[in-house]
Amino acid sequence: MSDRLDRAELAALRTCTCFHLRKASRVVTQVFEEKMQSTGLRVTQLNLLAAISILGPSTINTLADKLAIDRTTLTRNLKLLEQQGSIDITAGRDRRERIASITPEGERALKAAFPLWQDAQSQVVEAIGQDRWCELMTSLSEAVDRIHAIDEPKN
Repeated sequence: MSDRLDRAELAALRTCTCFHLRKASRVVTQVFEEKMQSTGLRVTQLNLLAAISILGPSTINTLADKLAIDRTTLTRNLKLLEQQGSIDITAGRDRRERIASITPEGERALKAAFPLWQDAQSQVVEAIGQDRWCELMTSLSEAVDRIHAIDEPKN
């Protein structure tokens, strides 16, 4: 018995959902990053600022849940935004709870980056095609809901 997978088994990896989603994500992210380079914000940071602006002051747990980001990654990204002066992180009701809120500087950064984000968004939607983009957004949203449902207890 060999310790290696045979070619047929390895060939199955060509259909790896995770690989293909991450590959697509990298390609799309490159478009957004290139467009937004002059702002000093990464697209992930822009989305965090937007979420905090929309939700208002929010706990790290709330942000992690709403954005489907693990707490460690979120905390690392929030720390960068805090160092840039775009957000404040303060203590919550107890010592363990941390609350993120956007600063006036963060609101200005968000406003300055938004037109560049719009340009990138338009470029990606145009490349994909409006109808396919709408289908993709619907499919991705449904996929997230279905995959989250896997971990939910059945009543």
